[in-house]
Amino acid sequence: MDAAHPRVLGYLGRALSLELSAVQQYMTQASLVELWGDTDAATRFRQETVEEMQHAEKLVKRMLALGVAPAASQLRPAGHAADLAGLLRQNLSLEDDLINHYAEAVRFCLLIGDGENEAFFRDLWTDEQHHAEDLGRWLRSLTGSRGRFEERATF
Repeated sequence: MDAAHPRVLGYLGRALSLELSAVQQYMTQASLVELWGDTDAATRFRQETVEEMQHAEKLVKRMLALGVAPAASQLRPAGHAADLAGLLRQNLSLEDDLINHYAEAVRFCLLIGDGENEAFFRDLWTDEQHHAEDLGRWLRSLTGSRGRFEERATF
């Protein structure tokens, strides 16, 4: 594999930080809702934890394949709220940050003609869009409203 553009490496590092932040958030929220007695929500959050961990592992493998040492530079604190709807809103915000990050990485890779990394980021971007859609449906099932995260621009 040819050497990656330094900005692509930056996108990978930031993505790892965001994915590990999501792991921490979902794991914490699973324990929190379990304390509230909501085992169904705890199970769903644990499933999200695993999916985000798989994304982090893909990023680590990609970074190693490019010859760089994986390092998450800044994890966000886990979000908390007084109810499940509040937790889901926080998760949608984090997913939105991931979606925007991957969309930016895809655009940059297209700009520099890096098809291999573009495809890599596009796969993660698609996964995160699906996560956000699922979380949005879950939130709407609780609140009965349309959230601001329901519609997303694509290119």
